[in-house]
Amino acid sequence: MFARWSGAFQIAAVYVGTIVGAGFATGREIVEFFTRFGFSGFIGILIAGYLFIVIGAKIMVLSAKIGADSYEILNNYLFGERIARYINIIFLVMLLGVTSVMISGAGAVFEEQLGLPRNVGTLLTIFLAAAVLMAGIKGLFAVNSFVVPIMILFSIILCVLTVNGAGFHNALLGSNVHEAGWRAMVSPFSYAAFNLALAQVVLVPIANEVKDKRMIYRGAVLGGVFLTVILLTSHISLSTLTDVDQYSIPTAELMKNAASSLYWIFIFVIYGEIFTSVIGNLFGLGRQIQTYVKLPDPVIFIGIFLVTYFISIVEYGKLLSYLYPLFGYISLIFLALVWRKNWNHEG
Repeated sequence: MFARWSGAFQIAAVYVGTIVGAGFATGREIVEFFTRFGFSGFIGILIAGYLFIVIGAKIMVLSAKIGADSYEILNNYLFGERIARYINIIFLVMLLGVTSVMISGAGAVFEEQLGLPRNVGTLLTIFLAAAVLMAGIKGLFAVNSFVVPIMILFSIILCVLTVNGAGFHNALLGSNVHEAGWRAMVSPFSYAAFNLALAQVVLVPIANEVKDKRMIYRGAVLGGVFLTVILLTSHISLSTLTDVDQYSIPTAELMKNAASSLYWIFIFVIYGEIFTSVIGNLFGLGRQIQTYVKLPDPVIFIGIFLVTYFISIVEYGKLLSYLYPLFGYISLIFLALVWRKNWNHEG
């Protein structure tokens, strides 16, 4: 029993670590999809959290059921082979774009918060990611099992500290509302669709390797719950920051104001959150590219690092604000197709 729950926690940690990338960790992604909509953003987070729990579990259980070891096989099952060819290429491009955003986010942490050149952050991240990827899935489990609990703890601490100053009612309603309307209604679905579509590059091979459907289901549900908690606490915290959309890393600004003694630790937590997502995406990218081109792992990863590095040169905030909403709308069809597939998590 303990072993099954321990395995479920490891799955949940990788799930959370893959979703919580640069945009999530720095707060930019949460502002873009939720906080700028005020109380509508709060409702949106509850909807997105439900989708993370249900669809995340469904992706993993379906993958184990059909024996999929890459997201290409799962997409063939969902879309049919003819359409899946094009979908897989689109997802590959999306994954390259998102990984570039994350590497750019790592550079932004070094530049904006540490006063160091952006290239120091991006190149260090690439070097460390290469070292972890040498260990394969074991490396993913080890890094995420360490970083994710710290991430959850700090999101709760930041929420408690900021709300003490601003009041829960004002934070929940969101005093810095900038927009409303149809975008507020679409955001939770496009956000969940975008993240789930890309998370499958890690979730699918993990489900295939674990194979225990009950453990997979528990891990995915636990991961979805953790994501909802982090989203809610981060949204409430960000709602207390004036001109929240003016910062590349608003969560760091919050911690600097609320608890300066924890600030430097929190910077490393943010970097850790970015790093877990980078290694997850690079792991999935490597697996996927190998289905198209038969080259040794080092050659493939060097190629990926070069492409993502050059894209990441573009300013982080601009990359995120343009690419993430666009990818979210593209991913909505994926969300709809997973939703309508029959499944049995206990079978």
